[in-house]
Amino acid sequence: MEVRRTVPVKLDVTDEQADLLHETIDEFLWAANYVVDSAWDGEWAETRSSVLHEMTYDEVREQTRLHSNHVQSARNRAVDALKSVVAEWKNCEYASIPTFSSSFCEYNQRNATFHDDHAVLSTVDGRVTAEYVLPDKTRDTPHSKYLRSERWETTGATLHYRRGDFYLHVRTKADVDDPKPAENGTVLGVDLGIENIAVTSTGAFWSADELNHWRTKYVQRRKSLQECGSRWAHENVQAVGRKETGRFEQYLHRIANDIIAEASESGCTVIAFEDLTDIRDRMPDARKFHEWAFNRLYEYVSYKAEGRGIQVEQVNPKNTSRRCSSCGFTHEDNRPSQDTFRCQSCGYENHADYNAAKNIGYRLLRNQTGGEGGAPVGVRLNTGMLNANGIKPVPDSVRAGVHGESPPL
Repeated sequence: MEVRRTVPVKLDVTDEQADLLHETIDEFLWAANYVVDSAWDGEWAETRSSVLHEMTYDEVREQTRLHSNHVQSARNRAVDALKSVVAEWKNCEYASIPTFSSSFCEYNQRNATFHDDHAVLSTVDGRVTAEYVLPDKTRDTPHSKYLRSERWETTGATLHYRRGDFYLHVRTKADVDDPKPAENGTVLGVDLGIENIAVTSTGAFWSADELNHWRTKYVQRRKSLQECGSRWAHENVQAVGRKETGRFEQYLHRIANDIIAEASESGCTVIAFEDLTDIRDRMPDARKFHEWAFNRLYEYVSYKAEGRGIQVEQVNPKNTSRRCSSCGFTHEDNRPSQDTFRCQSCGYENHADYNAAKNIGYRLLRNQTGGEGGAPVGVRLNTGMLNANGIKPVPDSVRAGVHGESPPL
């Protein structure tokens, strides 16, 4: 099984090297934006890479000093962005033609050479040797695990410039043994939401208060800068956007780590999420930002779980918020408020997000019964495990915030 990891590394470069890297980034961004402009005909956008290659390659080579692989990488970035926009148009969603403005440039094995402590990078005027700024070798860090290990192969990198420094986000890969599936797998259900970004079937809650608070602050900050209208304000809008994304990604990484830890500590071999397709249609209060956060969290959990031998699956979310996780009765009146679930049939009451997380776990359990070994046979709950024989209590497992479980009537 192939596993991929990306490691950000700060670079130590001279002023002369920095000037060359800046010029390379500027021309790379010009090339990507030129491809986008060439693809747009006023009503639709061309997204076929082969067609855009014929339309733009010679002109970009003539107008820039970029290495041929930089030209191809710029085109590929433009194609990916265009395809994303066209996909949103097909879903009748608003999306503007992409513009590349943040300072970055792509590298691969043909225009860069990667070593344990430095990289040799092609620029618009020859190559530069950029030293890595690395932590001590004795520390257990991603740098020592992925960059300094013969087991991991470097496949490429993205050069970024932010807050006065250059960073190389180095991409690595390795072949690892497929984890042996457990004979008696256990599911951890995860519900995603606006007020609580994630809730598990074991009763663990991660509030979205911090995420929503900083989202509001950044929106207000960007609006104030945009109203100013100066060049300084425009540059600061971009800086605010980068800071916003970085803060949110760091926050989502922490939650992903916590979910993996929750699964490991609860003996779960499978984590079940609801299918995120069209999630904004199912959540009237969700914004595009929430959709981005849900997808990013799912991606983080997926790749972190892969290295721990934990599977991550998506299930049909239909009625998971309206279905009673105790008796199965489904009705919209079962959820009288955002936080409360109260079954109109059996009287079961609990936190609505926790009830949904249980249903997500149950749905995977029902979808994968029987068959080969490794199929899930239980869903981990707040105070026990639910399987074919009902709920089996687990000592000292109760978590505050949700009611404990008892065998259904």
